[in-house]
Amino acid sequence: MRLVMHACVLVVAALASLPLASGRAQAQADFYRGKTVEMMIGYSVGGGYDVYARLIARHLGKHIPGNPTITPKNMDGAGSLRLANWLYNVASKEGLVFGTIGRGTGFDPLLGSKQAQFDGNKFNWIGSANNEVSVCVVWNGRSKVTKFEDLLTQELTVGGTGAAADTDQFPRIINGVLGTKMKIVTGYPGGNDVNLALERGEVDGRCGWSWSSVESTRKSWLTDKKITILMQLALEKHPDLPDVPLIVDLAKTEEQRQILRLIFARQPLGRPFLAPPGVPAERVAVLRKAFMDTMADKEFLAEADKAQLEITPIAGDAVQKLVAEVYQTPPAVVQKAAEILR
Repeated sequence: MRLVMHACVLVVAALASLPLASGRAQAQADFYRGKTVEMMIGYSVGGGYDVYARLIARHLGKHIPGNPTITPKNMDGAGSLRLANWLYNVASKEGLVFGTIGRGTGFDPLLGSKQAQFDGNKFNWIGSANNEVSVCVVWNGRSKVTKFEDLLTQELTVGGTGAAADTDQFPRIINGVLGTKMKIVTGYPGGNDVNLALERGEVDGRCGWSWSSVESTRKSWLTDKKITILMQLALEKHPDLPDVPLIVDLAKTEEQRQILRLIFARQPLGRPFLAPPGVPAERVAVLRKAFMDTMADKEFLAEADKAQLEITPIAGDAVQKLVAEVYQTPPAVVQKAAEILR
């Protein structure tokens, strides 16, 4: 009898919550209907972040209640740090603006960046489109570097997009931890500009280039053997690259491993999307759900496959947890990494 009564109570409670849940959904639909949501992109047109963002923008609106228009806009500068600062300090907090920044930019304050005017923990992380593996490459025939070991004795010029970007931080950390000799030529507006510089011979390599972006934007360079992959930058190897050295396996000491893990823990944030702090929780939830629904959308996945974009999504709450965990790294390890980056 008690079990029957308990079951009845649960049913009544569930039924009673339906109008509330329905009312909340309707409120969000009413808010977003007829609105324009700005998707800000922290890099220039044509690079990997831009390609992913514009594809997602074409499908996201139909998964948000009220079906708002999603408008992508570029705000490049300082390896996406300009956009991160703007989202945190200037952007609307209504739920009508969110964006994508470099996978490591959210950790800049932790590593002592004076230009980072935000707390990465306080952003509302919407999700990540893939769990990324990055690579270091060299343009064949222009350098004496043909494999990782050569970097210990030979200089390689690599293109960068700003102090906060992977293109600058990754080679700097690798130089500082493993003793390689990469020279960073920085200031390019975005990854596509670095690629053009590489093709023109302004630089001889690029370090901190997403493997998914290599495949989607410069696959012909692989098939035509114009570039060689020197190492992969992640915590685990990509299935496509079983014979390419993994950065954490190149560490000689436990301290080196800890520093490399701190830096490359950002890789699951392969293509991160985030909203400003202060956005109402119910709208954050709407954007997170819409993001993951888009990641499972058959039309979206077909278009991503056609464009050769890797989709291995991570939900917003998982990204939020990961960011919080990275911010809890032991201070001594963080300090050593920060010293190298400076």
